[in-house]
Amino acid sequence: MFTSVLMIEQPLTPADVDFVASLHGDDAVSFVVLMQPRGDQDRLLRAIDDVALGELDRAVQEAETPEGHADGEPAERALAHSLDALRATGSEAVGQLVQRHPLDLLRSVVEETGADEVIVLTAPHFVEEFFHRDWASRARHKVGVPVLKLFSHAADEPPESQQG
Repeated sequence: MFTSVLMIEQPLTPADVDFVASLHGDDAVSFVVLMQPRGDQDRLLRAIDDVALGELDRAVQEAETPEGHADGEPAERALAHSLDALRATGSEAVGQLVQRHPLDLLRSVVEETGADEVIVLTAPHFVEEFFHRDWASRARHKVGVPVLKLFSHAADEPPESQQG
């Protein structure tokens, strides 16, 4: 069985699930999902990314987004939703919320599970990517397996617009 560690920051959309579940054709896939919702430390970067994408309304709303402990319950529901969606494709899926040190946890999960790859599935984060501070860039220096970076689909975005 092929094992993929999937790092996410928001619930998987149906297009995301279809895409990652089909990456290895008919081979059986087991997913270990690590979900870290974006926190307070990323609020400024998210606002800059929103401005860069021309989504000024979202940039203004960053101050209204619940953070930290208040965001725990929605994150748990988002993780459960994502795991259920992956299992519905016939894949095995387990997961956990990442509270601290996501890349250290990633390295230990890759080692413990004997994972074949890491898939980082996030929205574009232009500032972090420019400075190579995004998860995928940093993970490439921490794990001994291939790291695939994919951009998540918006709920209303067709799968053909996938970039990575």
